[in-house]
Amino acid sequence: MALPYVILALVLGLAIGSFLNVVAYRLPRGESLSHPPSHCPTCDAPIRWYDNLPVIGWLSLRGRCRACGNPISWRYPAVEAVTGLLFALVVGTQDDAIRIALGLLLVTALVPITLIDLDVRLIPNKITLPASIAALIAGLALDIHYVPEQLIAGAAAFAFFFLAAWLYPRGMGMGDVKLAGMLGLYLGRAVAPAIFIALITGVLVGVVIMARVGQAAGRKTAVPFGPFLALGGMIAFFVGDSIMNAYLDRF
Repeated sequence: MALPYVILALVLGLAIGSFLNVVAYRLPRGESLSHPPSHCPTCDAPIRWYDNLPVIGWLSLRGRCRACGNPISWRYPAVEAVTGLLFALVVGTQDDAIRIALGLLLVTALVPITLIDLDVRLIPNKITLPASIAALIAGLALDIHYVPEQLIAGAAAFAFFFLAAWLYPRGMGMGDVKLAGMLGLYLGRAVAPAIFIALITGVLVGVVIMARVGQAAGRKTAVPFGPFLALGGMIAFFVGDSIMNAYLDRF
């Protein structure tokens, strides 16, 4: 894709990343996403529009509220920057309209899902359900021949994780099950490497935790699985089909 489109995607991603910060903070608290306007979480002072510019506003304030001087978490500009970079990467690496649409929608869904799951260990239906519907609408509108693969992959991923949650309910929640099904709708057959990557990274993080705190304490440490699925999903979006082709060519 031409450089101007990539730059446009970057700017759009930065702006959407700013909104996703709002979603990640307010949605699990049951607050409105539109009212009140952005404000300091410490003193409730409204944030001026020029201080609310993605990344730039935080840097100009040196990470502190203009009104009360209290620190503003570095997570806000980090989320904006990551969202912008992922948007640019999607547009810069994909040629088909369906791939670009699915990639941008997937980033928009996975960023708040990751943040919310890390914060409160919850994957909201209010994100996974609309995101799943959006994936199907994109398929129907842009490449109807892809829809059967979407449906099969979504059902297979959902069933796989549902079985895991049924056999080991303490290790897998229904939010993870629904997220896996959602990923199938976005990734098609590439959901298989996404799940594999998620499982491997989850195991590695678990090993690191047990190495640091001991095996007994490590087994009791609750680690949300949603962020691993999100990581696997984004990696698989870009290289999942190549992995599947290499695997199928070998066997």
